[in-house]
Amino acid sequence: MGLFERYLSVWVGLAIGCGVVLGHFFPALFALIASLEYARVNLLIALLIWLMIYPMMVQIDFTAVKNVGKSPKGLVLTLVINWLIKPFSMALLGWLFFKVFFASLVDAQTASEYIAGMILLGVAPCTAMVFVWSQLTKGDPNYTLVQVSVNDLIMVFAFAPICAFLLGVSDIQVPWQTLLISVGLYVVLPLIAGVITRQWLNRRGGTKRVDGFIGRIKPWSILGLLATVILLFGLQAKTILAQPQNIALIAIPLLIQTYGIFFIAYVAAKKLNIAQNVAGPACMIATSNFFELAVAVAISLFGLHSGAALATVVGVLVEVPVMLSLVAFVNRDKAKYQRAIGAASKH
Repeated sequence: MGLFERYLSVWVGLAIGCGVVLGHFFPALFALIASLEYARVNLLIALLIWLMIYPMMVQIDFTAVKNVGKSPKGLVLTLVINWLIKPFSMALLGWLFFKVFFASLVDAQTASEYIAGMILLGVAPCTAMVFVWSQLTKGDPNYTLVQVSVNDLIMVFAFAPICAFLLGVSDIQVPWQTLLISVGLYVVLPLIAGVITRQWLNRRGGTKRVDGFIGRIKPWSILGLLATVILLFGLQAKTILAQPQNIALIAIPLLIQTYGIFFIAYVAAKKLNIAQNVAGPACMIATSNFFELAVAVAISLFGLHSGAALATVVGVLVEVPVMLSLVAFVNRDKAKYQRAIGAASKH
């Protein structure tokens, strides 16, 4: 990783602080930004997410996508973790901490809303950010695209039923328009733009022209990430400053969930002898969340200043630095991981 990417956790921390400060001193500005939405999708956040993943999409060579079927285990691992383990472990941890361990620290209504926000995070597997994590771990971009695409397809059908079951609300109103527009904005449009760009560059200079263009635009993905963090925390600055102790309470089970799910997936990947450039992104997809969707649904169901909305924003606070620490772990463990699956394949 380059110097900027190596210390990305520092820049993310500064972006969080900057967002809270700006949101506190310029609330009218962020109120205006919050009003720029369609179907509860904030248009400025959508633009920043698009900016974040477009460079990743340009890297995708669709001529290599056909080879994904030769190693299906990475896809199976992601699907099992995302849909059979993660939502239920998140709900269990939320209930355990806010109904048992922290029951005397938070009133019952607020505790229920915190649990709801955590569940929304757990049921929304990562869509946009995972392309950043995949790049940072030098993962296979074609395989990452397939994993994300299949998860998105399942999410369209499974998100509402699992939320309804775990929240215990049979008539939960999930904003389908928000879900579909989010997937379109965060995946479909940048993917189309990336394909068109790559084909255009290939016709005019081949692989060398493509690689040069990717090198020039890659820093924009990191800038998009930082700008998104500033905006999210600016929008929630008032709530964050009013309830700092509750942020710590929410962060504890989220940290346990995030690290726990990652290492379950990582150990399973080793046992299944999945190649490291597939296992890294697979574990990242299994671990991280589609926080843009979780925040949007929490606000639509419970309100902008609800405990559920706060929990989803704390999810961003926890996820970004934690995922960066896991990226560093995957990169440090690369040689050891490859030796382990190499030795296993000989038996």
